[in-house]
Amino acid sequence: MTVADVQAAFSHGSLTSEALTQAYLDRIALYNPRYVALITMNPDALSDARAIDRRRAAGEKLGPLAGVPVVVKDTMDMAGLPSTGGWRLLSERAGGIDLIPATDSPVVARMRAAGAIILGKTNVPVLSATGSHASDSWAGVTLNAVDPGRLPGGSSAGTATAVAGSLAVLGLAEETGGSIQNPASAQDLVGIKPTFALVPNAGVMPLAGSTRDVVGPIARCVRDAALTLDILAGFTAEDPKTVAGIGQRPKGGYAAGLDANSLQGKRLGLYGPGWRDRPLSAEAAALYQRAIGELERRGATLVSDPFKGTGFADIGRPAKGTDHFDPTGMESIPYDMDRYLKRMGPDVAIPSFEAFVKAVASEDPFAPTGVLFYMKDQRQLAAGLADPLAPPDLSDFIAAKEAYLSIFNDVMAREKLDGLVFPQMRDELPPLIGPETLHETSVCEINIAGLPGVTVPAGYYASGAPFGLIFIGPMWSEARLLSFAYDYESATMHRRTPTLSQ
Repeated sequence: MTVADVQAAFSHGSLTSEALTQAYLDRIALYNPRYVALITMNPDALSDARAIDRRRAAGEKLGPLAGVPVVVKDTMDMAGLPSTGGWRLLSERAGGIDLIPATDSPVVARMRAAGAIILGKTNVPVLSATGSHASDSWAGVTLNAVDPGRLPGGSSAGTATAVAGSLAVLGLAEETGGSIQNPASAQDLVGIKPTFALVPNAGVMPLAGSTRDVVGPIARCVRDAALTLDILAGFTAEDPKTVAGIGQRPKGGYAAGLDANSLQGKRLGLYGPGWRDRPLSAEAAALYQRAIGELERRGATLVSDPFKGTGFADIGRPAKGTDHFDPTGMESIPYDMDRYLKRMGPDVAIPSFEAFVKAVASEDPFAPTGVLFYMKDQRQLAAGLADPLAPPDLSDFIAAKEAYLSIFNDVMAREKLDGLVFPQMRDELPPLIGPETLHETSVCEINIAGLPGVTVPAGYYASGAPFGLIFIGPMWSEARLLSFAYDYESATMHRRTPTLSQ
């Protein structure tokens, strides 16, 4: 069901929130043991649903997601429920120490205020450290709802599986390096990676809270994703950097501006070595060429490799031992983690980064075999580890961000582009078991630059693995990108509903 389907059923009186919530809980009980999408259930979900039903019956004005069952990522603080980061050391159920926040994160509070029924929290890999899977989580391996034998995408793997498998209507995800766009694309879904600072990330377990981390929705259709962004976006004093987004949201909201003819007359840049010198596979190139034809039939003009000769592809510094992951900006981890732990409240079991280091010493995440092994060559990390209370030196990140934005904005202006449209991955999803990670096209660049992206289903490989597009634009261009994705989605309707098995 989409949000519109749910709202219509409520309006017609054919369904209550309690009945719908129970139906999703029953479906979770049936399929979650195999797919491991949810790891912590909300014990108040049914009582929350009954409260919405009472308010609806009394004629009260309700929020835009009133009674709609949703999920949130494990790393997003929800008062009274553990935030485990997928790590056995941070989960009492796995023999570790529970981190129990005293208050909701702003994004969870906003979903509650909108009337959403939060079913539970979803699985992630240890510390959300990979964009490919959740296979090392204390809770078990999350499977891809579309193809269980392939990687589900990460780190918001559980959210994507829950949404793709219809264990919830929609879900919240969070990204430092691909963790919204990768799982959304891997599971044939719509994901919004917003402009940095449009949506608050306070109260969300950080990897780069000061520099890169963003929260966004994953949904089965563009309209649902846009409706959710309307709820999430905006300033809060709990997260002062969101002041940057004041005045940047569209009048009337993101969902209200969706236009099924928005691609007409627009100019979109295409993927090429000027952006990143990593080629597409033959089948990915063929699927991309088909999508280009679909976009042209919608009235768009496509511009080949607009970044050619600009030096854009040379800015990134991918870490050794990764496919193409540049961790620049993650030097803020010690500082950000310390602030995150302190926000949890005075009674939290691990109240500081210093205490965190001691609690996880047996599995040092920064060691050569740790989940953050790729941070070892970041020259500015050492100072942060030595003094996590001091504001981190982010000069390398700032230089890279400025370089990306300078070239990006110049190219967009010179070529008169309205956006970019790339295959979100360079080839089909690798097997779940094996050494390969996802091979994406856009992660380092838009994460460091802080640019927005919207993924949308665009077909399938011969194997049945999903093929997805990502629309990318300038900062604060979410409304435009969502409308492009809505036009493409409406015209092509590529997504197929997967069938789960026990």
